[in-house]
Amino acid sequence: MAVELVVPKVGESITEVQIVQWLVAEGDRVERDSNLAVIETDKATVELPAPVAGTLTKILVGPGKVAKVGDVIGYIEEGVAEAAKNAAGAAKKPAAEAKAEKPSDKPSEKPAEKSAASQPAAKSAAQPAQESKAAPGPVMPAAARILAEQGLAAADVKATGPGNRLLKEDVQRHVEAKAQAPLTAAPPAAAGDRSEETVPMSMLRKKVAERLVSAHQNAALLTTFNEIDMTAAMDLRKRHQDNFVKKYGTKLGFMSFFVKAAVDALKLVPQINAEIRGESIVYKRYYDIGVAVGGGKGLVVPIIRNAERLGFAQVELAIADFGKRAQANSLKL
Repeated sequence: MAVELVVPKVGESITEVQIVQWLVAEGDRVERDSNLAVIETDKATVELPAPVAGTLTKILVGPGKVAKVGDVIGYIEEGVAEAAKNAAGAAKKPAAEAKAEKPSDKPSEKPAEKSAASQPAAKSAAQPAQESKAAPGPVMPAAARILAEQGLAAADVKATGPGNRLLKEDVQRHVEAKAQAPLTAAPPAAAGDRSEETVPMSMLRKKVAERLVSAHQNAALLTTFNEIDMTAAMDLRKRHQDNFVKKYGTKLGFMSFFVKAAVDALKLVPQINAEIRGESIVYKRYYDIGVAVGGGKGLVVPIIRNAERLGFAQVELAIADFGKRAQANSLKL
């Protein structure tokens, strides 16, 4: 008998949820109260347990899709796995009885021996396939929440908890390693590359963004300043200033150091070099840096496009050119 999987009520004001991921696949055997899927609202991430033991026969709402409270998102066929197991056992029994009644003359022993020898090999070959289809271990609620925030699947993260449980620490290690990847493993982009990656926001992240925008509009903001030691940069400028001016016709200032440092920081934390478009987050694989330049009657902020592809001299020449044009425009006004 098919049993419906219904989106449960998870709060008084919540009317819809998002399916973050399915922890089992169609055709997998599930036990009663075992976790089937991770669902998320704008307030919390919860797991959907199996109401009965059986086989997950159909998934109606895939990962990333939104469903309303009370919607049917899948079906479980109760007891179908046990019935299939019993049928397989009944089919093997007559075959075993027929083999026992067969005369054991010498010519017929060789095929039988060959069949018996092939059975362990076939069993060992089928065993890895069965293990690869095994359902992943339980995902702890804290780990599921981080997975949802980062847009990851449980299968992407190595579980180290007891019983193959996926822990919060496992996901955090995976996220930290992924954050370091652009610095160590990512191939250099082509010159002038303007590619972007669009990732849909989860319901929880959309709510957080909404609250932050509201706070930005209604609350007083505070700017903090941090001091850094520029001694090494000042010594470098002093040593190379004369040669730099002779070669490029402009001074080696501090802005080129700041621009290159900003690019390195954005590569280290790509979430900062992103923007929200509609209900998605767009991660940019290029780095445009705005630099404030004095224009005689005020500051202008020209944009240095693809700053990651420029050297110190190119940055300084671009800033000098912006400054000259801003000064010329102010004189016309």
